[in-house]
Amino acid sequence: MSIAPASDHTVDLTNCEREPIQFLGRIQNVGFLIAVSMDWLIERVSANIGDYLAVDPAALPGEAMVAVLPEASIHAIRGRLQILSADDGSERLFNFDLLGTGQPFDVAIHVSGQTIVIEAEPASERPGINPSALVKSMIARVQKTATLDTLFRECVRQLRGITGFDRVMLYRFASTGAGSVVAESARSGIGAFLGLNYPATDIPAQARALYVRNQIRIIADVNAESVAVVPELDPHGKPLDLSLSVMRSVSPIHLEYLRNMGVSASMSVSIVIDGALWGLFALHHYSPRHLPLEIRAATELFGQMVSLIIEGRLYKEARRVDEEARALHDRFVSKIAAASPSMDTIAEFAEDLREIIPCDGFAVWAKGVGKCFGQCPTQDELPGLARFLNRAGSSRVYATDELSAFHPPAADYVMRAAGVLAIPISRSPRDYILFFRREIVQTVDWAGDPKTKEVMVGPNGVRLSPRKSFEAWKETVYGKSLPFTDAERKAAEGLRVSILEVLLRFNEETERQQNLATQRQELLIAELNHRVRNILSLIRALIVQSKPGASSVDDFARIIGGRIQALARAHDQITSDQFASTSLRDIVKTEVAAYIGAKIDRVHLEGPDIFVEAITFSTLALVFHELVTNSAKYGALSDSSGSVRVSWHIDADDGCRITWTESGGPAVTPPARRGFGSTIIERSIPHDLGGEARLDYRLAGLVAHFTLPQTVFHLDRPRAPAEPFVETASTMPLTAVPHSLKGLVGLVVEDNMIISLDAEQLLLDNGMESVFTAASVAEARKLIEAHPIDVALLDVNLGSETSFPLVGNLNAKAIPFVFVTGYGEAIDLPAEAEDARAIKKPFATEQLVVAIAQAVAKRTGRA
Repeated sequence: MSIAPASDHTVDLTNCEREPIQFLGRIQNVGFLIAVSMDWLIERVSANIGDYLAVDPAALPGEAMVAVLPEASIHAIRGRLQILSADDGSERLFNFDLLGTGQPFDVAIHVSGQTIVIEAEPASERPGINPSALVKSMIARVQKTATLDTLFRECVRQLRGITGFDRVMLYRFASTGAGSVVAESARSGIGAFLGLNYPATDIPAQARALYVRNQIRIIADVNAESVAVVPELDPHGKPLDLSLSVMRSVSPIHLEYLRNMGVSASMSVSIVIDGALWGLFALHHYSPRHLPLEIRAATELFGQMVSLIIEGRLYKEARRVDEEARALHDRFVSKIAAASPSMDTIAEFAEDLREIIPCDGFAVWAKGVGKCFGQCPTQDELPGLARFLNRAGSSRVYATDELSAFHPPAADYVMRAAGVLAIPISRSPRDYILFFRREIVQTVDWAGDPKTKEVMVGPNGVRLSPRKSFEAWKETVYGKSLPFTDAERKAAEGLRVSILEVLLRFNEETERQQNLATQRQELLIAELNHRVRNILSLIRALIVQSKPGASSVDDFARIIGGRIQALARAHDQITSDQFASTSLRDIVKTEVAAYIGAKIDRVHLEGPDIFVEAITFSTLALVFHELVTNSAKYGALSDSSGSVRVSWHIDADDGCRITWTESGGPAVTPPARRGFGSTIIERSIPHDLGGEARLDYRLAGLVAHFTLPQTVFHLDRPRAPAEPFVETASTMPLTAVPHSLKGLVGLVVEDNMIISLDAEQLLLDNGMESVFTAASVAEARKLIEAHPIDVALLDVNLGSETSFPLVGNLNAKAIPFVFVTGYGEAIDLPAEAEDARAIKKPFATEQLVVAIAQAVAKRTGRA
């Protein structure tokens, strides 16, 4: 095959990776080789077999195996093949009379494809030690070491002791394929390689693959001539695969590499962890040295045992790191789960996340905005980084210790963020949690300067020759951060999954709560609509029913006003939850009085004194409100002859049974459609109080049965409840209208025009000389400054503001004031309001006039 000129080839460090080192077709000159088919016909032999048998090597291929080896030897080899464990396994016979001549051989047997490969080396004098006992003793010493570093040192010391090599090194691989010498034992005077680094090209990929399959390798003499395997190719034109051969010849490039180091013999023992080449024991000797196969097998077993020990130590350390990371992870997840998590709140846990994955800077990139902590890219630099990360995939953690090598703009901020670990936590728009590590300028000690390589033309084309110098060569590395470890990458993946899960659950819960809120809002709107319609219908009925009993317009207004106030009191009782226990009798009477007025004598109450708890009152008031309303519309109270009887008693189970019985009214038929009011009657007591409810639509009249559990009522008379701060007409003294309003100038601050006009007319009708009105704080202040105001009526809620800011202006001019409010609960007045009175809407004429007169009298001292 012709070789192209050197100028036609690209020369780089990877040319040696194309060298077919397992198909060299030659063995070392330390023994002979026979390759036979599965039916024991000779296929190939080594060219030096004539040195051991009086045969012509060229005449052997095609002959039966029995022509070369005695029957006993073939039988022994068959027995070893029977126990061969796998394709990548090999079996050995030590000190065996292979040829039947009395000369002992060490024999190695393996299968290559469909070929049985037999390699034999003349056995040297048997050592005076037991290899098995030797390995056991070596492993015992190794297991006593406390740390990985001491374990490494003990291993190289033990190997050098049993092999006699001048130098034994432990070479550990990095994830990039490069490696470094982490332990060394060497005779004095030959220098040290400890701590030196070697590029990945020193051991090409196909060589590393062979180190995994064939875990022990010896080169007895770098300068010895190798022996050809004949014929080179089989009838199909394929060479013999010698991957598992113990005597396989050596790559010329590797021999050159060893000669440049001054090494005459070498040996390697692989350290394989989890199916991958983790490291090598590299043994060097500065003169030829060949170890018996039995000792080499012992060192191979030692290497396998050490691999297991190192794997166990690494696993134990990884588990410790994982447990610590898991504890930090669980603490973070519990915190974020309890904090209504979102992209914004994740930034609040920056310190917790930085404990899990140590970093110099931390950032959350969400919805195109970054929140940064520590040393990070700027807000202008982050969008470009985010776009770069978008190409890395939506469901993978991305980590690099040299960001600028893949994202050139990162060179501008390499001092702040040379390395990054990015956790994607959304899909569109893609959001990230980012951990940054600053640049760490490193000095790396290499075993020789790669610049000493020379261009050469070999059998496989143009290549770089191995370097000739292996003296320590220092290189300063810029643009890199501390690398992110496998444990940190694993922790990042755990964070990604957990954060997505928490956010998903939160979003689901938020959606559920929103749906519930929507349902509650719809129910509230339906209830409000229902109640407003009822109230409007009741007010209309009150007006109609009040007309016949009024003797004048003023009398009619007084009757209507009183009944509306009763309705307001009933509404306050239903919605308030700040009251004490109340008599069941009073609850019924209040509802009846508020809604049917003159028909109150047609409702009869019977039962002992029972007092219901505050939490129960609103439910009962609502139920009786619906019963009274329905009766006034359709039942016994809808005409002039019907009546209602409400009775209650304590039953055998200590519950309170209440019966509502209507009679004398129009005929009753069950409703064709169950309305909201009927639902309240039937479900409120069972649902809210754990009691029972049943409606019986009899022709003569509705009969309703209720049962209250003993937990919601009692028979003892309660203490009188404290009066609420917001007064009503029932609690305010109804004295005669005083003449103190005459001649006064009033101010009404109210944002509702109709209510404002009503209050203005009411005050004028009761003697005030003039009344100013204002709808806002600003308007009121102008009027206070421009006119001599005697008293002010302040609505608490003015839409977008309150009237509280006016208190200071009024106090400064010694103007008394009264608050009015539409809220049912007590209001918190400002401290400077002192003991100002507050009355609720809708207010009666007497109630309002009395409150204003008393405020004026108190401030001016007038009676």
